[in-house]
Amino acid sequence: MPISVSVVAAARLHLGFLDMNGALGRSFGGLGVSIDAPATRLTLQPAETIEAAGPDAERARALLEKAVAALAPGKGYRLTLERAIPPHSGLGSGTQLALAIAAALRRIEDLPQDTQADAALLQRGARSGLGAGLFTRGGLVVDGGRGANTTTPPVVSRLAFPEAWRILLVSDPAATGLHGAEERKAFAELPPFSEEDAGKLCRLVLMQALPAAAETDFAAFGAAITAIQAIVGDYFAPAQGGRRFTSAAVEGLLARLAAVGGTGVGQTSWGPTGFAFAPNEAEARRLEALARGAAEAAGLSLAVVAGADRGARIDAVYADIA
Repeated sequence: MPISVSVVAAARLHLGFLDMNGALGRSFGGLGVSIDAPATRLTLQPAETIEAAGPDAERARALLEKAVAALAPGKGYRLTLERAIPPHSGLGSGTQLALAIAAALRRIEDLPQDTQADAALLQRGARSGLGAGLFTRGGLVVDGGRGANTTTPPVVSRLAFPEAWRILLVSDPAATGLHGAEERKAFAELPPFSEEDAGKLCRLVLMQALPAAAETDFAAFGAAITAIQAIVGDYFAPAQGGRRFTSAAVEGLLARLAAVGGTGVGQTSWGPTGFAFAPNEAEARRLEALARGAAEAAGLSLAVVAGADRGARIDAVYADIA
């Protein structure tokens, strides 16, 4: 039995839902990509009681208690969070934290890994299977949405994200994305989604974004993401103050970037984090430099990240008995 297990789980960008109409019997579906920063890193060790320390410790403890009750009832563990993806920022913090905790517990108890089951157990992936799929494999992923008998939406496509491409993240620490009861209320109050727009989204993903990523055609990929984000952003605007973006400051800065060559511009999930894609490191740094002054004036932060083409890293440490 390991004396400790460490897990590093990368953040993800949710690039848009595919079908919020549901006429074919499946709803939502989505396109997402794993990114190399920020990330959640935690360590789990056997202990007398269940305890958690570090950033987001209260939420982590609740998740650990639920996982222990199902997978290792009656046992105690100490969970240490060394760093965490910022919560309610649109980067998948809750799902990656939950899955990392369950994966660490399974490893320390010598149980087979089962990310799909863990997502269902910890009530992650109600609408999206991207978090579970990206936790397992990283890359650029499409999930097939939720059907009548779906537990966790299945991954139906996974591609490597082009190694040279970069993403400029624009974060607003003064804003938070919708979550919990507010998110459920927003979905309940949104108008019906048209079949026409659902068809456009699916076509943009299947016939433009994915082939462009496979062929490293950056221009076509960026154009597809921009178009997807426009459709999805317009639909969610009533829940975001009439805007495509949760943060007006992020929206304004990304509009400036789009005017000077930024492409694939949008918001991940409910935000407030926004993004723009770049074909290489040099172009990403150029956009970052152009945006720096305006970002500082608006209280925004910038970061250049790459895609992450592997899933979560799970490392066990064993006692030295020599």
